[in-house]
Amino acid sequence: MENLIALLIAAPLLGAAVLLVGGRRLDAVGHWIGTLLSTTSFVFGVILFADLLGRNADDRTLMQHLFTWVPVAGFQADVTFRLDQLSMTFVLLITGVGSLIHLYSVGYMEHDERRRRFFGYLNLFLAAMLLLVLADNYLLLYVGWEGVGLASYLLIGFWQHKPSAATAAKKAFIVNRVGDMGLSIAIMLMFTTFGTFAFGPVLSHATDASEGRLTAIGLMLLLAACGKSAQVPLQSWLGDAMEGPTPVSALIHAATMVTAGVYLIVRSGAVFNAAPDAQLVVTVVGAVTLLFGAIVGCAKDDIKKALAGSTMSQIGYMVLAAGLGPIGYVFAIMHLVTHGFFKAGLFLGAGSVMHGMNDEVDMRRYGGLRKYMPVTFVTFGLGYLAIIGFPGLSGFFSKDKIIEAAFAKGGTEGWILGTCALLGAAITAFYMTRVMLMTFFGEERWRNQPTRSPEAPSAEPAAEHRGEHAEPHPHESPKVMTIPMIALAIGSVFAGGFFSIGDRFLHWLEPITGHSEGDSPLSAGAVTGATMVCLVIGVGIAYLQYGRRPVPAVAPRGSLLTRAARRDLLQDDFNHVVLVRGGEHLTRSLVYVDHTLVDGVVNGTAAGFGGLSGRLRRLQNGYARSYAVSMFGGAALLVAATLLMRAV
Repeated sequence: MENLIALLIAAPLLGAAVLLVGGRRLDAVGHWIGTLLSTTSFVFGVILFADLLGRNADDRTLMQHLFTWVPVAGFQADVTFRLDQLSMTFVLLITGVGSLIHLYSVGYMEHDERRRRFFGYLNLFLAAMLLLVLADNYLLLYVGWEGVGLASYLLIGFWQHKPSAATAAKKAFIVNRVGDMGLSIAIMLMFTTFGTFAFGPVLSHATDASEGRLTAIGLMLLLAACGKSAQVPLQSWLGDAMEGPTPVSALIHAATMVTAGVYLIVRSGAVFNAAPDAQLVVTVVGAVTLLFGAIVGCAKDDIKKALAGSTMSQIGYMVLAAGLGPIGYVFAIMHLVTHGFFKAGLFLGAGSVMHGMNDEVDMRRYGGLRKYMPVTFVTFGLGYLAIIGFPGLSGFFSKDKIIEAAFAKGGTEGWILGTCALLGAAITAFYMTRVMLMTFFGEERWRNQPTRSPEAPSAEPAAEHRGEHAEPHPHESPKVMTIPMIALAIGSVFAGGFFSIGDRFLHWLEPITGHSEGDSPLSAGAVTGATMVCLVIGVGIAYLQYGRRPVPAVAPRGSLLTRAARRDLLQDDFNHVVLVRGGEHLTRSLVYVDHTLVDGVVNGTAAGFGGLSGRLRRLQNGYARSYAVSMFGGAALLVAATLLMRAV
């Protein structure tokens, strides 16, 4: 079975190669080739999963060595794959949800002239993410890490003729390079500390290193995770990434890029367990980000950007859980999986709404769509109930466990983290109810509304094939788009409960991540009750504001916080002032120092030697009599000095 591991990556990688170099002759079938090879990888994953289930819990790690990548004395990097319970979970999520997104894209990208290339990029994205989670050492993981960054750049900027898309792609790429520096530094620190960067030796000997060194490694790994998973302070790229086609948003947010940081932290759990300071910083970043993203999501009228704020917040929950150590590792991954179902379903539902609304993204131009798009309404609604933690649905089981784990941290820290998690649950219920009400309920605000001017860029170029500037005629999406939405809705409903029966998900991951119960001051029932109260409060406030009042066509000015949230809590302004302008001032200062000090020293030294040489040159005037006088004078001085020394 070990030989099948490489095929997990090879299938989508082959699809990317064929579609990207095959030329226009594959335009008619390229989308089906990409979908078939993605599904093939999923089938291999299911076969390997069945094999792991048939093994004992301590015998579920499969290794496949392909070749030695860098054979140098004292430095050896192997291309070796590791398939265990943790990587297997990601394999099924990446290939399963990824294949559904491929199928959905067949209909969504139907009129795009570059559809074959789009599917080639999707396959490349899956292959890079699979390499990331299957690598057996951090250097090979880094290759997949950079591959994910490249694929995201290509997909976010897929419609590069739109300046906003090209800018968003560059922004995502540059911000992620900052995080990637953290990962590269962490790998170098690992090698100087342990003499290797393979998972086995590094994680098994983590306790042998000094706490200071492990803290440095942990903080650099966290920096990398913040970049890929859009956590504070490297979160600014995620909202702009919505400029890509909607299936890209679903893939990034549910199954690939933003989950990579959570995987990195959980996989490196032994390092963080031995570095409590780094672990504390992880929890702080997660708690801050879950509130940051939730607040941003409350103020967005663009349906995709509202969901992007939601992703930032939900990944914050996962990072918070991962920072809790063995108390939360399992629940971080459990919420990651359930989130993969309902967030992919929500994004595909948003794409379906846009498909029926001439690619309009402003929810203030929606309303009353439930009767025109019944399948989209039901599937989106189930995803909505799952993400707010409605009892019995997936989010209820996974997010509640994270809130319980936060309180179980104990002490003041546990109370602070648990309270932040509860507050995040209330805000989540508010902004997701807002999205639901503005989109599917209320008056039909898209009727008799002024359309966008022809000069305004379309949300998605495919709109030109559906009469962008005419009044929308909402309609249900074709089956090739609704079938994946139905499948994801089923996962949104049942996955969390299935995982919780007999704590099967906990027992599945525990051999890899470990687990401890912690010491919670609150019972599980009390935490669930508090969560339900927060849910009701959030839903109630949203209903009073958006369900019982007409939604204005133009957003009111709002409070200072609302205006800041519309500007992503001034994250771009902060980056511009601190990083861009700060960088400009630093550059100018360095130029000034270079011109005045460095050039002054160099030019001054040159001028000094030039003046000295000019004066010395006068002694070499070419006249023989001058040289004779100099020789006579020198000889006289020598004779005088000799006589004086003898006299003394």
